[in-house]
Amino acid sequence: MTALAAPPAVRTVGLEKRFGSHPAVAGIDLEVPAGSVYGFLGPNGSGKTTTIRMLLGLVQPTSGSIELLGSRVPERVVDALPRVGALVEGPAFHPYLSGRDNLFRLDVVDRTADPATARRRVDAALDRVGLGPAAGKRFRAYSLGMRQRLAIAGALLTPKDLMVLDEPTNGLDPQGTREVRSLIGSLADEGATVLVSSHLLSEVEQVCTHIGIMHAGRLVTQGTAADVRGVRETQARIETDQPREAARIMRELGLTEVRASPRGASGRLGSVAPEKVVTACVHAGLSVTRYVVDAPLLEDIFVSLTGEGFDVSG
Repeated sequence: MTALAAPPAVRTVGLEKRFGSHPAVAGIDLEVPAGSVYGFLGPNGSGKTTTIRMLLGLVQPTSGSIELLGSRVPERVVDALPRVGALVEGPAFHPYLSGRDNLFRLDVVDRTADPATARRRVDAALDRVGLGPAAGKRFRAYSLGMRQRLAIAGALLTPKDLMVLDEPTNGLDPQGTREVRSLIGSLADEGATVLVSSHLLSEVEQVCTHIGIMHAGRLVTQGTAADVRGVRETQARIETDQPREAARIMRELGLTEVRASPRGASGRLGSVAPEKVVTACVHAGLSVTRYVVDAPLLEDIFVSLTGEGFDVSG
């Protein structure tokens, strides 16, 4: 028998939130596959945070339905939330307590956590986000980036099936951003589903397996990263002194819109693996001086879908 596919970690149908006459979220059908790293993208004001707050039961939808790890929200939110770690709209901690003591306060209210292993969990979470050396420092002395890291540590105190991170690199320096990116990858490697909301395309596209793009309250596209980026629009260009032969090889491999030029040949890859082109040309004895694969950037995709740059307010 064929194994059944795992149900989505997050699914919404017709999810809508109106503030007065304004539709902050306009009937979206979000689907986050189990085990994926889902980049939830869009400019500030596009409805990402409102959507996330509805997923976590913090805001009541105007209409539509939500399933989180198989549980209906908000009806069965208490069944789902112990399995969910979340960072939403920045951290809120006691300023007079140290980073470690703030995490102890978070840990003690988790009824699923064993008090006997609290110190081990807290120290492991601090080390994981690089705050071990600053664990004893008061929260009020933390930089914005350190506060963001502490909030992520709070979400990692116990193993989670789903991590929801709203702008997790906010306030981080380049090194901190790289560490968070690595952390997201390690969470996925351990089997967690990660939903990352961000307006920073260049960061998210490096780690995401799936992508959804919001604009003005609407989900304008979603799917695998390859599908959203338009893998069938990816173009291969090879420079050689035998352009006609290179074009012939490209056609035989299955590339489309193949063109020869005085300096080489180009074509759209479709489902052809990029490395096959240069391998076939070299194997045929062609002298290859340059090979370039041009894949559309997410920003280009966003502009094509909305007609606007990504730094606009939705």
